[in-house]
Amino acid sequence: MDKRLQLLLWIAVCVVAGCGGTLTPTALPGPDWLAVDDFVYQLQRARPDRIGETAFDLVVVSIAAAGNSKAVIPALKSSPGGEKLVLCYMSIGQTENYRFYWNPDWPKNPPSWLDEPDPVWSGDYWVHYWDPEWQRILFGTAESYLDQIIALGFDGVYLDRVDAYRYYEEKGRDTAAREMADLVIALAGYARERHPGFGVFPQNAEELGIRFPDYLETVTGIGVEDLYYGYPRDHEASPPDWTAQREAILDQWVEAGKLVLVIDYTRVPEQIDDAYARSQARGYVEYVTVRSLGQLIINKGHEPD
Repeated sequence: MDKRLQLLLWIAVCVVAGCGGTLTPTALPGPDWLAVDDFVYQLQRARPDRIGETAFDLVVVSIAAAGNSKAVIPALKSSPGGEKLVLCYMSIGQTENYRFYWNPDWPKNPPSWLDEPDPVWSGDYWVHYWDPEWQRILFGTAESYLDQIIALGFDGVYLDRVDAYRYYEEKGRDTAAREMADLVIALAGYARERHPGFGVFPQNAEELGIRFPDYLETVTGIGVEDLYYGYPRDHEASPPDWTAQREAILDQWVEAGKLVLVIDYTRVPEQIDDAYARSQARGYVEYVTVRSLGQLIINKGHEPD
C-alpha cells in the first residue's frame, strides 16, 4: 500500500476512534502476518513470474530473484495468483562468497569480522556478527544488504544462521546469544523506521525467544527446519524427543501471537501428509520441499488457496 494512503487511513482511524498522542510513522498499520496459511520457500532458480501464478500467501526468495529491478518484487506481491507477502532471505550469522558485497581478496586479507569457512557449506564463512564492521555490511548505509532489500520492495527479511550463536558459545563466548538477539533487534528497528510493518523472521534457534523476551516481542515470527522430517537425514522422521522439545518452545511462539513457519524435507507422500497435519494441529504453517530449495513444489493435497 502507498505510504500516503496508509497515513490517510491511519488518520481516519484516529479521528473515528479518538486516538491521542503523537502520530508517528511506526504507528502505521502493517501486513496481517497471522492471516498467512500457506507459503513457499525457494532460493535457487526462483522465477517470480512462475511463483506469481500460484496462490501462496507468503514467499521466501533470495535477493537475486529481484534481478536488480525495482519492479519485480512489487509485481510478485500483486500477482495473478493473488496478493502475496514477500520475504528476502538474508544470512546474518555467516557470509557467502557469492553475495554482491563479497570481496575476493577477503580470504587472503580477512577483515576483522571474517572467521573460518563452514566445512559443510562450500563458500560460506562464519562471521563475528557482533562486529560493527560486519553489521555495517548488513544495514546502515544505502549500499548495505538490508537497505537494498527495502529499496527493492520486499515486505520483510528471513534471517538465516541465527543459530551461529551456538558455534561461538561452544568456543567460549558467553555473550554470543545476547549479541545475536541484539543484532536482530537492531536490524528490525532500523528497517521499521524506513518501512513500517517490516517483517522479521529468524530461522531456527527458537530458544532465543524464550531466553530473551525482548527478542520474541520484536520479531514477527520464525521459520524452523526439520521439525518433523529431515533431521538428521532427508525423507526420514526427526527424533520424537527432539521434535517434542522444539514443539514445546514453538507453542510459546504461537501463544505470543507469532507466525510459525515449518520447513520439512521429504518427498514421501505419507510423510508430507503427516507433516502438514501435525503443523496445522499446533497452529504452525507447513511447507514440505527439497533441501536444495531449488524447486517450486506444490504438494498434492496441500495446494495453496
